[in-house]
Amino acid sequence: QVQLVESGGGLVQPGGSLRLSCAASGITSDYYAIGWFRQAPGMEREGVSCISTSDGYIYYADSVKGRFTISRDNATNTVYLLMNSLKPEDTAVYYCAASDYYCSGSAEYWGQGTQVTVSS
Repeated sequence: QVQLVESGGGLVQPGGSLRLSCAASGITSDYYAIGWFRQAPGMEREGVSCISTSDGYIYYADSVKGRFTISRDNATNTVYLLMNSLKPEDTAVYYCAASDYYCSGSAEYWGQGTQVTVSS
């Protein structure tokens, strides 16, 4: 059973940084993808970033490109999302999700979500 546990959310001022963590357990395959999504109140869920162990593909939404960095620590089975230059419009609940093989695959497992609030 795959489990994803998120952490790292909180309150930060505009221009600040946060690093979100997605700790994965129960993944037995060497080939999978972890993606980050976010959902703000009244808004549709948005794909933010994704990284695949299968082909090395990395994706960023245009809204976060150049500010966010996704990375993976194999030793701890943890995927990180480093968020720099945060803006109020980045405020949302952030979720991580896992799929088999590629970022184009459908997400089968989800974390519980972590709140990110960017406000002065």
